Amino acid sequence: MAALVAGIASSLIVLGWHVLSAGGWTVWEALILACLAVNAPWLGLAGATGLIGFAIRMLSPDPLAAVLPVMRQPGWQEAAIGARTVIAVCVRCEDMEAVLPSLKRLLARLRASAASADRFRLAILSDTPDGATALAEAAAAASLAAGFPAGAVRYRRRARNSGYKAGNLMDFLDRDAEDEFLLLLDADSVMSAAAVTRLVRLMQADRRLAILQPTTCGHGATTRFARAFSLGQRHGMRIWATGQAWWQGPEGAFWGHNALIRIAPFRTHARLPPLPDGEAILSHDQVEAALLHGAGWAVRVLPDDVGSFERHPPDLLACLDRDIRWARGNLQYRYLLQRPDLGRVGRLQMVQAILHYALTPFWFALLPLAALNVATGGGEGTSRIWLLVLLAAGFLLLHLPKLAGHAEALLRPEPRLARLRKILGEIAASVAADAIMAAERTWLILAFAAGTPAGWDLQQRDGRSLPWGATARRLRFSMVVGLGSLALLSCGGLFPVLVTAPVWMPLLLAVPFVVLTADPAYATAEDVRSGSDAIRRSPRERPEPGRHPEPVPGEGVPGSEP
Repeated sequence: MAALVAGIASSLIVLGWHVLSAGGWTVWEALILACLAVNAPWLGLAGATGLIGFAIRMLSPDPLAAVLPVMRQPGWQEAAIGARTVIAVCVRCEDMEAVLPSLKRLLARLRASAASADRFRLAILSDTPDGATALAEAAAAASLAAGFPAGAVRYRRRARNSGYKAGNLMDFLDRDAEDEFLLLLDADSVMSAAAVTRLVRLMQADRRLAILQPTTCGHGATTRFARAFSLGQRHGMRIWATGQAWWQGPEGAFWGHNALIRIAPFRTHARLPPLPDGEAILSHDQVEAALLHGAGWAVRVLPDDVGSFERHPPDLLACLDRDIRWARGNLQYRYLLQRPDLGRVGRLQMVQAILHYALTPFWFALLPLAALNVATGGGEGTSRIWLLVLLAAGFLLLHLPKLAGHAEALLRPEPRLARLRKILGEIAASVAADAIMAAERTWLILAFAAGTPAGWDLQQRDGRSLPWGATARRLRFSMVVGLGSLALLSCGGLFPVLVTAPVWMPLLLAVPFVVLTADPAYATAEDVRSGSDAIRRSPRERPEPGRHPEPVPGEGVPGSEP
């Protein structure tokens, strides 16, 4: 894996040198090559992971077993459910009418079998502050509990939100130790009973497995942005998670929800250390996984999202708001990298999480640097063909997992024309969104560097109508950079303007793009009808072993049986 990443990264740098050195060097070209070199390992990692994931999914008769060895054990599918599992959902100021129905269905189906009726229970772990919301939350939980036997549903609310979600969970585990496994859900998580029992059987079969994390797919999408985001996320994550599971092995990733946890090692080894300034760790999942790696426990990924759902951001501004929380949490990892109790791969995952945001300014700087180079007469003698090859290589590597996922979907025997139309729409939307996200992330990192504090607000999950004026004020940095870059690029004629149009044009048109893709009123009937984005097949329509079933509109919705 290291050799493949190094080969891709070095090839990209050599290609960049070949393109930029023609006709001599300018200061701007040297800076462009430096930015490209800084990003080359990241691009190499994305490309290598995508290539390996695609190869496994295309060539292996059972891709899931190829990366999850426990699935090769005979008889694990038919094993009795012997372990006791608590389904824990963490909530804070949530709409319980939206949260509880899927939990009720899941618990009812898990307890429907006489053999496992007493093996599953539900714990609602609240960090909601005192007030009317807390009272309504407690009443809703009591109403849910009334429909089950005593002890099947527990509601607990903390007086203080210390340690955020991770503190909430660990506090519960310290006070309640009667279960062997814990299924961790977020307020927007939905899982099927079949998906949960599969995780339990797999963990029962592997006694060294501390966390088993399936991938997730989107549900409840009612906007064009959410539909495109969910499609790209699903296809890309399928390939990425497969490739990553292959090279990370038992030191896999943990994304903090829709995951099964073995309670005893988690409670012993996954306690989060305080940061040097005394602040609590915000992005807890990577640290917990690294601590378990270091203690010799396995954390593995099941690259299959059947029956595992979450809500995706309904608009790009909601995505940016989520980025503020994630960037603040990920950048905290820099204080922990020297700890000796972290696993090596877990430490690498934390470095990746930091670089996901820290490298963005160097990536986004390629546009203004190229514009300045053109405006000052640079680029003379540069081969246009080789320049296009360099740009295509960068785009391909950055998006290779998702493009490979799209290719895998198109290779299926179902009708391809409609799927191709959706994929092309997703690619166009993601190109536009990527440019805006890169600009706004750059502004965010610069703001962090200047000491601007970041909040940790609740997520926006439902579609909304965004006001044009407020959106323009929010995206003013993107629009200014887009307009300035266009003005500078036009000094070099039509070619540089056309070549860079996929970047400056979305920046210039950021406000209409964001507003029109966010408003549910602009969603088509097809968008609304297929808003669940991922539909489970019934048992009689099981896919080829390890293959990923495609959604079937009308077959069912998350949380209900077909």
